[in-house]
Amino acid sequence: MPKEVSREYILRLQERYLKSSKRKKSLILDEFCESFGYSRGHAIRLLTTPLFGSKPRPGPKLTYGAEVVKHLVIIWEAMCFANSKKMVGAMPEWLSFYEGGDEMTRYLLLKISASTIDRKLSKVRLERNKGLSTTTQSMLKSKIPIKLLDHDVNEPGYIEGDTVAHCGTSMAGHFVNILTMTDIFSQWTVNRAVWRKEGITIMNAIEKVEKALPYRIKGFASDNGNEFLNNDLATYFRDRKRGKVEFVRRRPYKKNDNAHVEQKNWTHVRELIGYDRLERAYQVDQLNEIYRLWNSLWNFYIPVMKLESKTRIGGALKKVHDDPKTPYQRLLSSGHLSEEEQQKLREEHKHINPFGLKRQLDEKLKWFKKLVDIERRRTRMAG
Repeated sequence: MPKEVSREYILRLQERYLKSSKRKKSLILDEFCESFGYSRGHAIRLLTTPLFGSKPRPGPKLTYGAEVVKHLVIIWEAMCFANSKKMVGAMPEWLSFYEGGDEMTRYLLLKISASTIDRKLSKVRLERNKGLSTTTQSMLKSKIPIKLLDHDVNEPGYIEGDTVAHCGTSMAGHFVNILTMTDIFSQWTVNRAVWRKEGITIMNAIEKVEKALPYRIKGFASDNGNEFLNNDLATYFRDRKRGKVEFVRRRPYKKNDNAHVEQKNWTHVRELIGYDRLERAYQVDQLNEIYRLWNSLWNFYIPVMKLESKTRIGGALKKVHDDPKTPYQRLLSSGHLSEEEQQKLREEHKHINPFGLKRQLDEKLKWFKKLVDIERRRTRMAG
């Protein structure tokens, strides 16, 4: 018997049972047990208790209900899917710009813990994919020393650089590449889209990024790809009046050596743009406009946590991170920026509304991905 029919039958039987005499109740129970195979005790419980009555939720009263979760998801998406600890650190500043939710909801959002955020957002986490690697080994390796800068870095200016190819499933032909440069100390990150991954193209992009940075570059680390390990970039860092840059490379096939920028390759490129093949030169300008908004949002309003220590306890590795802070906050508190550099950063921060910036970013991303989809269909039809 279908579930809906059996429920309707039991409801009607309940009405008869509750109004009947003792003898008739006995007959109804006999019929009910015969029809459904229930024990007499279970049949009596079904016919004497409300069928659709909701049982009270066990445990304490629910603090973070559906209304709080709804606003939590909105803020999480606006924070570019930051993890729970970063959200807790950034929540007070973001809520000063947030226009949704009543007073109690906003109070609960300020009070919510990282573990509760993880539980509430567990059902809306996104699935991830992987892309192709286009790193080609350079012949200049012997002239660029292998060195890990991480343990020596206690001030801004030491950069890790890498590129990500938007080649789809084929590395044939020309396509867009994304240059990512991340400051190890503050995690301040800048991205530039370039057409083709050539040494001179990457060097020109690095020069443009350097002019926009709020600090001076003191060191630069890259993988062993020939877009970095070439005479043009080596000369650019070595022969300069404003101070020589320490140019080093990481060990081959050791991605963890470049962990800071590898992480940003994921959050700032793959999560944001995806894996589609981008083979139109005009897409470079579109992507750089998107990254202008994206980098401002991340550098000023998305906290990062830096690893302070790792301890192996038996078979487990215990990691300790510092408190979540935005790259902007880390730069201001570093004590290594001049008063002029700090004032410039404060002025820029003052004129940014993170929710407004995120709306602009989403709008540009929506149209960009629509155009990419149109190009993909056009390519398939032509093929």
